[in-house]
Amino acid sequence: MSTTIRKPALLVTGANGEMGHGLIDRLAEIGSHTIIALDVRQLDDSLKSKCNAIITGDVLETRILERLQSEYEIHTIFHLAALLSTRAEFTPEAAHRVNVEGTLNLLKLAIEQSRWQGMPVKFMFPSSVAVYGLPNLEEKKRAGKVREDEWNFPTTMYGVNKLYCEHLGRYYAKHYRQLAADRWTGGIDFRSIRFPGLISAVTMPSGGTSDYASEMLHAAAQGRSYACFVREDVRIPFVAMPDAIKALLTLWEAQPHNLRRSVYNITSFSPSAGEIRDIVAHEFDQVDITFIPDDKRQAIVDTWPEGTDDSAARSDWNWQPSFNQTRAFSEYLIPEIKRRYR
Repeated sequence: MSTTIRKPALLVTGANGEMGHGLIDRLAEIGSHTIIALDVRQLDDSLKSKCNAIITGDVLETRILERLQSEYEIHTIFHLAALLSTRAEFTPEAAHRVNVEGTLNLLKLAIEQSRWQGMPVKFMFPSSVAVYGLPNLEEKKRAGKVREDEWNFPTTMYGVNKLYCEHLGRYYAKHYRQLAADRWTGGIDFRSIRFPGLISAVTMPSGGTSDYASEMLHAAAQGRSYACFVREDVRIPFVAMPDAIKALLTLWEAQPHNLRRSVYNITSFSPSAGEIRDIVAHEFDQVDITFIPDDKRQAIVDTWPEGTDDSAARSDWNWQPSFNQTRAFSEYLIPEIKRRYR
């Protein structure tokens, strides 16, 4: 075993994204962790002082992974980097490289780190409601709240990538090189959350198919008109960004013996697009929100369930959202977004 002194740390990929902002803010508040931030873009100034190391680059770059391996003792990887659903449909091969090959690279890094440390490395992986694929609106209505092992037939490259990476994580955690004589068991403690649509007041929407909810709010706060790309009656599950961060950290801290599965649903509320419009119209003057569905994007949202069953997360690691629909809008989204555009 090497005697090189490495710095104990947490690695956050996709650090400059919506979830990265919230996660780094919260980890910095906790204050007991060395944070390595990795993103393809320059890290926002608001995050720089909260990180101990900042690396600008791609999860596909071998030199970056070699640097991480040689310089740091990484106990947890929060792998947030991804090419999101809408953008992925325009460049599916690029999405596969980033979303799958990038994840594979980091799983390999985690394995090497665990070999060096002699203990498991936690691998926190945000998955998505996009892994689900219901065949039609009638079945969607009939299905109601969908469990983790139901309707796993994604219709988007992003959903396919996320579902496959869930299986990759399970393989690396439980079956990695299972026929090898020098098999390394228990190297990765893989934990994943299938997030519903995420609504953030802090960062701008960045290419997600559920971003119509956030886009309505930001447009209204700026006095701009907005043409929603889904039907008024569309209904999918959502969670406020602070609850997404809370869930990620709660699952991270959960004791392994309490976890009966590696992938968990979470959810909070499931408003229709029309109900979101009504809330926005009540809070902002002269709101001009129309519904002009984009048939292709609409078809994707129609394959996602109206709700997800998160009873396993509630039972195994005491998941409980802090923000229901009323609190999410009245206490978090609307006040913060109004403050942003004053």
